[in-house]
Parts: sequence; structure tokens; C-alpha cells
Amino acid sequence: MNVIVHPRRGSYRLYFFDGRRVIGTGDVELERTGKGYRPRSYQARMPGKRQVRHVPTKELIAQLRGSQVYLTEEDEGFISFLKDLQIPWSALRACRPCLTADRITPLKKKNAVKYGKETICMDCARRELRREAGYLGGMGSGSITHLEHLLQEYRDLDRVLATLQPATIETDRTIFDRLDAHPVMNTSSLKNLPVPEKLRTASGLDKLMPAQELAVEAGLLKGRDLLVVAATASGKTFIGEMAGVKNHLEKRGSMLFLVPLVALANQKYSRFTERYGDFCNVSLQTGVSRLNLPETRVKARRSIRSAIVVGTYEGIDHQIRMGRRLPKIGTVVIDEVQMLEDEERGHRLDGLIARLRYLAPQAQFLFLSATIGSPNLLAKKLNATLVRYDERPVPLERHLIFTERKEKTAFIKKLVADEYRHTSSRGFKGQTIVFTNARARCHTLADAIGKKAMPYHAGLSAKERREVERRFENGEIAAVVTTAALAAGVDFPASQVVFDSLAMGIEWLTVQEFTQMMGRAGRPDYHDLGKVVILAEPGATYAKGRGFTEEEIAIRLLKGEMEEVAPVYDMEKSSEEYVANAIACGGIERDLARIGATMVGITEDMGPVLKDEGYLRRSGDTLEVLPLGRVMAEHFIGVERLDRIRHLVRTMNDPLNIVTELECAMPEEG
Repeated sequence: MNVIVHPRRGSYRLYFFDGRRVIGTGDVELERTGKGYRPRSYQARMPGKRQVRHVPTKELIAQLRGSQVYLTEEDEGFISFLKDLQIPWSALRACRPCLTADRITPLKKKNAVKYGKETICMDCARRELRREAGYLGGMGSGSITHLEHLLQEYRDLDRVLATLQPATIETDRTIFDRLDAHPVMNTSSLKNLPVPEKLRTASGLDKLMPAQELAVEAGLLKGRDLLVVAATASGKTFIGEMAGVKNHLEKRGSMLFLVPLVALANQKYSRFTERYGDFCNVSLQTGVSRLNLPETRVKARRSIRSAIVVGTYEGIDHQIRMGRRLPKIGTVVIDEVQMLEDEERGHRLDGLIARLRYLAPQAQFLFLSATIGSPNLLAKKLNATLVRYDERPVPLERHLIFTERKEKTAFIKKLVADEYRHTSSRGFKGQTIVFTNARARCHTLADAIGKKAMPYHAGLSAKERREVERRFENGEIAAVVTTAALAAGVDFPASQVVFDSLAMGIEWLTVQEFTQMMGRAGRPDYHDLGKVVILAEPGATYAKGRGFTEEEIAIRLLKGEMEEVAPVYDMEKSSEEYVANAIACGGIERDLARIGATMVGITEDMGPVLKDEGYLRRSGDTLEVLPLGRVMAEHFIGVERLDRIRHLVRTMNDPLNIVTELECAMPEEG
């Protein structure tokens, strides 16, 4: 028989076991006598029973002499007692919670978990973890599995529990992982590159950044088409500038620099005007606002025939869909090319790229993205050379905290304040971007944080947004609270990104969107370290039937792999691009097929349908786009929506009612 002795306050619990099965327990108290430590009282009971019997201490000594004795802790009194009676003993680390449940679980390296001041077994640690997670409610099985994986990795229950509704944020315990910065890479000086002196002087730069170096090595300055995938703040914009300004100065044509959002276009326009305006005309093409307000009348050159044309995708595409002739183009830069995956706008960007390739076959095409799925495959589809730079300019810590929604505001307030108190080695205060899913929430959080925070979303006027941008850039505010819909927008130099929500409207973020937003933490010219903090609410969802809950989405986003860009377009999207392509090529069927073949996505053959519906007609060797077909192209709608409009116009007289009928439930924009 074996006996395990476990010291307790003022007494000792004895476990008599055969193998791992407890066959009895006892409690003994020792007292110091003239002969040393001796048993004062001894009580024993059978396992699973409450009845306790007093046993003569001589019987205890006999049991100990006939057993292999193990001590779970070094205890001076009991060891002295055993030595006096010449009873041999051995040390045994055992799980205390198991012992209290009459189980014997020896602790070894593989199953030992630190918990407070003691060590327990992995099974007990898992039970305690599940019990604590249960208090939050609604936590999915995937999240529990993740926590158990952390437990297996860290062997520290306190560290894992620190991610569950912590009383205070301890960053050393909530860290999910750390993405280290790249080692220093030797790069070229601009003076040693074949770029015009005007470009070199205007840029104000001396040496290339690593991603720029790789682009040059891949043929950037030799006119090669490139897909550049590199982290935010790795210098992708200047890759476009180098090629675009160089090609213009060497008489190859103007540069189109295209972005997804008006705010981003305005920012690039200001940057390029300031940098190159002395020797290049810079213009802005973002479409015309229907609202005649001061903030919508941005003072900018609007000519499509400038040396540098900064525009939104739709701003330039509208010129093509109207049938207007483009000037000689030497460079086309598509920034944020991951927008090809956007459910609403991806097909339009896809079609725009194909139309520009047809209209400017001599141009150099540069596709820029911080993150995109299967870039090797996309590069082949775009007929471009892939330049991939996965390393970050600064290290990035990623933290995951599970907490209830009502607790998020307090955590965000503390995170913002702590970060703003820190100053980097370059002299910049730590600043935070807080991402949430709704405009109203932007204001709620900004108000809670205080005077050092400002909301930023598409519902603000252009003047208001520019003021937020200016104050953030000057370090006057600690945080900007914005919607996920503006993640690809203005380039705020933040050291920390906090996710109050992992949704865009009512839809969960994709891995690409999340990675894009996460990449805004940490800038090489500003910060020593970037931080990302996700506050995930167990059981939370923003619409019924979404499958996963917020804390499960958090884990999927942090671990997720991005999918290949391989969209398939339905009739509505296919028809819109078909008529736009027909206008671009003048209806020449051979060229129409060529444009369609260069698109990344798969479209339906819409020619027969559009001819039958009276949107196109054959005229000799070409397809003529009829007035209603031009309406489709110019107003960015497809055949199904136009058919719906035509039906409503025939059956309803009130324009307001027609608009109401057409209005669909759409996620709120930024």
C-alpha cells in the first residue's frame, strides 16, 4: 500500500492508495513531545463516505511502517516524525485539487500548470478555465479550444485567465503573439538609381526602404508591371511615385494614381501637389457631388489631362463609361488592389483595370496592397511580377482580451491614456486608432475617452474630417475613433490599434480587411513598437444567422489564412461591366472579348441578353450601345436593377416612392 501525506493548516491529510485509486483517507495532528514530534490524534474514513472513526495512533504508525510513504511538500515536523521512527519516505508532487477530490495525480513536466502560488494538473486547470469562461456566457467551443491551446502552450492558468474579463490590462499576460521587425536591410541610395534629378530632389528621400528596393530589383524603373504586397508604412506609395513621375518626365505619358476612397484621394492629391507641383500639373478626379456645400467644393485642378491624375476608381471609370478619350498614359497605379474582393465594388475595379489595359496598352501597371490572398496566383492573373515583402518595419504585439460589451469602454479609455503617456525614441507620443462598427458608437466612445479623442466617419463633413486628420498628425489628440469602413482611408500615423468591434456594419471583417486595419499600428519613422488590442465579446453577434460569435471571429482573424482572389460575377455585375467594356472599345466584338478575358473574375456572357432586352444592337461589325445601355454604364448599375427601375417608372408616379422601392438594406458606410 502507498500513503501520500499532504500538509494542511495545523494538520496532515493522508491518502491511502493502490495505484491511482484512493482506498481511504485520514487526518492526523502532530504535537511536539520530549521524544520529538508524535501523533496527537488520528481520524480515518473510507472514500465517498462521511462517517469518520477515531483510530489509535499506534495503528497509524503500523500503517506507515507497512507502506511506501510520499510527501507532497517539505515539512519539518512530519519529516522529523518519520526519521525518529526510521520510516523511509520520498517526495511526490501531486495535484492538490485532485487530492481534495480523492484522486491521485502526480505532477510531471507534461501535465503541470502554474496557478497562483501552487501547481495543479492540466485536467484541473482546464476545469477551472471552463468555469471562469462560463461566467462570461455564450463563449463558443472554438474559443474554449483556443484558450485550452494557450493553456497547453504557456502552462500558466493565471496568464490565460488574464484574457477573460481582466480587472486590469496586463499586456505581458494578454499578448496573443508578437510579429518581429525585419533585420536591417541594405538599400540603394536614390543618387545611384536611374531616376530624374527633379524626382530625386522633390522626394526629399535619400535611401530606399526595403520594399522599394525589392521593387526596383524586380524591374520597377524598367517599366515592368508589378504586384507589390507589403505591410502598411513600407513605402508602397513612393513605389508608384518613382515609376509614375519618371515615366512622365521621360515623355512616356501621365500617371493615374487610383484609390478607393475620396478622403484618401484628397490626401494623395495634397501630397503630390506639395511634392511635385513645381514641375508637374496634379489634378483630382473623384466625381461631382450633388450637394453644393463648401466642404464638397474642394479646390483642385480637375483636368484629366494633367501629368499626375489622382482619382477614385469610380471617378476615372466614369470618364471611360462616358466614352471620353483619355490622354497618353505612362503609368497606372492601383492602390489598395485588395478591393477586388469587395462584394459591392470589386467587379467595377476589375472591369476598370481591364478597360485601362485596353485603352493604355503601353502603360506600366503597378498594383499595391498591404495584404491579399494568394498573391502568386493574383500576380499571374494580372500578368504582373510579384514583389512581396512580409517583414514589418517595426515589431507588432497583438493582444486578445475577452470581455463584456459594457466593460469595453473602460478598457479602451485606459488603453488610449496609457499609450498617449508613452513617447517613442523618435519623440512621438503614442496615439491610437479605435475601430468600431457604427457612426453612433464612434461618438459614444470618443465622448467617453474625453477631449483627447475625436470621432471620424463618412457622416462628418470634409472640413470636419480634415480637422481631425490635422490634429491627429500634429499629436494634439490621443485617439481617433473610426468605422471599419474607413480602414483603407486616411493614413493616420498610429502606434496602437484597438478593435472595439470586429464587424463592418453587420458583417464580420474578412482576414484581408482585418490585416489591413491591423497594419496601421506602428510607423517606422514614428514608433518603436506597434500594438493591436482586440476586445472580443463572448457570444456577441451583429445579425442573426452569422454563425460565429465575436470571440470566435477574433481567433479566426488572428490565425486565418486569406483566400485566393477568384470572384464569380452574377448577371447584374456581369451586365454592368459588359456595357462599360463595349463603350471603351467602341463595340468591336473582338476587342470586347479581349477586355473580358483580362478580367480577374469570371463573368457571364451577357451579349445575347442585352441585345434581346434592347440595350445593345448589332451595327455592321460592331455592337452599338443604345441609350438605356449607356444609362447602365454611366450610372454603375446592371440589367436587373435597370429593369426594376423601368418597371417602377411605368407603374408609379411619385419619384419619392420609386426611390423608396429601390432602396435596399445596405450596411452602414463609414
